[in-house]
Amino acid sequence: MSRHYPPPVDAFVQQLEAHLRSHSLLPGDGRLVVAVSGGLDSMMLLHGLHGLVDSLRLRLVVAHANHQLRGRESAGDARSVARTAARLGLPCIQARLPVAAARAASGDSLEMAARSLRHQFLADVAVARGISTVAVAHQADDRAELVLLRLIRGAGSDGLGAMSWSNPSPANPAVRLIRPLLGFTRKALEEIARSRGIRHREDASNRDPGILRNRIRTELLPLLEREYSPAIRSLLVRTADVLGAEAELVQTEAERWLQAEKPPPFDTLPTALQRAVLRIQMVRAGHPVGFEPIERLRTAGSVEEVAPGIRFQRDPSGRLRRRTANDLPAFDDNAQWLALAAPSGSATVAGTRVQYRLARSRPRRSGHAASAAEAFDADAVGDWVLLRHWQPGDRFQPLGFPRPSKLQNLLVNRKVPAARRRQLLVAATRDGVVFWVESLPPGEAFKVTAASRHVLLWKWRALA
Repeated sequence: MSRHYPPPVDAFVQQLEAHLRSHSLLPGDGRLVVAVSGGLDSMMLLHGLHGLVDSLRLRLVVAHANHQLRGRESAGDARSVARTAARLGLPCIQARLPVAAARAASGDSLEMAARSLRHQFLADVAVARGISTVAVAHQADDRAELVLLRLIRGAGSDGLGAMSWSNPSPANPAVRLIRPLLGFTRKALEEIARSRGIRHREDASNRDPGILRNRIRTELLPLLEREYSPAIRSLLVRTADVLGAEAELVQTEAERWLQAEKPPPFDTLPTALQRAVLRIQMVRAGHPVGFEPIERLRTAGSVEEVAPGIRFQRDPSGRLRRRTANDLPAFDDNAQWLALAAPSGSATVAGTRVQYRLARSRPRRSGHAASAAEAFDADAVGDWVLLRHWQPGDRFQPLGFPRPSKLQNLLVNRKVPAARRRQLLVAATRDGVVFWVESLPPGEAFKVTAASRHVLLWKWRALA
């Protein structure tokens, strides 16, 4: 007697149902917004969920975000999704998102601008329809790629453990995102789509080598598989699972500490918990920040400027307090003129010693050269230098910049704490033009070129 084996798509649907149930992804009312781009993953998600409409009593709404970045291809994606939704008998909501304009206004990368608008669109569709859950089509390979991407960018356990089976929407915490395909690899989805003739669109931008994530997908991961570990993708996913669970535990404990009437002293908390406590407070204040500002607040309790004019300081109890300009140390008005008449010389201003030497050419730097050293065109600098501290209104044009900018903005962008900014030493010409700022690249107009006849060698160090 011959046996009957269910077709591949049936096995896929059964496994999809198992993931929905085991990870508690199903909404109580069975209503889902399904994000569909038209690509392989989202088309497989749509067909898989549609295969469960009767057994799980699902009610699906298709949502397609047109990023308007690929001209006719973007329009073709939209038409393909609309036709598929109509063939399946599902409502389809589409929107054209002004990604290019949003990028120009925010200064974010194109990818980040698109992601932000897309999540807002999906959340708005869900809220307008009275739906609490949005299904997105991330799969296992996406998660492995994200771990590597965030590792390269310096994320902590909360970042490396991201892209979980379910989490609140970044655009609206009242809307839940679910990822039912995390248990499937891209290869498995490709095989099922091919065997069942499920059509999908290919996004040419996924092959653009200028996008870091694409290089991770097409270059780094294959290299790691070939040269280091054939199982690297599954290992990265496992790492994300472990770190995500640990980050969730730390987050829960940090929330408990913040809500306690008499919590243990902040200084007695484990380091990871201290960081989480501060990070939560910054997010609630509307100013999420990276590792360095959190670490400065944690270890020194210094005043940290997280945006122009927005400052925080940790008090001994571990609570963050807003600070005003009156809370910062006063601007240091120490100043000293330094004549560049002699072949060499030095000056000391507020604990920083500056030494100079005039030379015919710039010496070659060895691999062990001190970092606190620069070289300038001596003729451009002139015969007198004013050493002083940064003051409001200062402007500076670092090496490579097309024009002078407000020094405060330059220092904020480099995440120099507000209190530290007021201690930085600057050097200006007789005419008041700043050519050197401690901790910044040298001034563009004073750089040494092939035409420079004399070179000003400049060193500085803090005195003990």
